[in-house]
Amino acid sequence: MSDEIGGAPVDYRTDSLGAARQGTNPTVLARMQTGWAVIGSTQHLPGYCLLIHDGEADQLTDLPRPARLAFMHDLIILGEAVETACRAADPEFWRINYEVLGNSWHHLHGHVHARYRWEPDDLRTGPVHLYGSVRDTSGYLLGPQHDDLRTAITAAIVSLLGQD
Repeated sequence: MSDEIGGAPVDYRTDSLGAARQGTNPTVLARMQTGWAVIGSTQHLPGYCLLIHDGEADQLTDLPRPARLAFMHDLIILGEAVETACRAADPEFWRINYEVLGNSWHHLHGHVHARYRWEPDDLRTGPVHLYGSVRDTSGYLLGPQHDDLRTAITAAIVSLLGQD
């Protein structure tokens, strides 16, 4: 990960945190207390977002307890914002799922998954990874068709942060 703020532009696809710090990550929704709220590069389940910790932690336990709580608070705010936007956009919105994994990318980050009643029963009640590689097919890639949802999530984050 890049710690440089200046210099050559960082490709957000290979260094999302470095690009966020540079202001060149197009997926950034908002700067939060502990990191960056970003919309997922795939929108298989519309509203998928992540919170990327702006530090060097690999997992929650790398942080002192107050910093862990602050990160989780930001993740909760992001989830609430996603819920607000997705509930308004789709009457079949069902719930929010949260994950803090770190198995593939060894940098502290949290996932926020919007879940919908239109999902197949056998997949809706399990973890998102059960969908497999279909999540990353070209039809679900982040694009202009997600601009309204992205704007709504950003507005909800800003509103919720203003209430803190």
